[in-house]
Amino acid sequence: MPTISMFYGIVIQMFWKEHPPPHFHALYAEYEVLINIQTLEVVKGYLPRRAMVMVLEWANEHRAELMEAWNQCVHMQPPQKIEPLS
Repeated sequence: MPTISMFYGIVIQMFWKEHPPPHFHALYAEYEVLINIQTLEVVKGYLPRRAMVMVLEWANEHRAELMEAWNQCVHMQPPQKIEPLS
């Protein structure tokens, strides 16, 4: 599972040949959440509030890049890295 970004202890990953809807995985300590790229809604999982706010802020800023990375993963291509939250 490629890591596409990391910031403040949060790891953002996507899997190859993943199932719809387009989403990414955010991991923080023992927590993991799957977030729909198009709606930014939680598909599954949980993150502590502060980490979730940062992930959603980052995802909102990079939604087009996330969709491009999703399309690359679907086609078994390595996704590009995405700038971390600054």
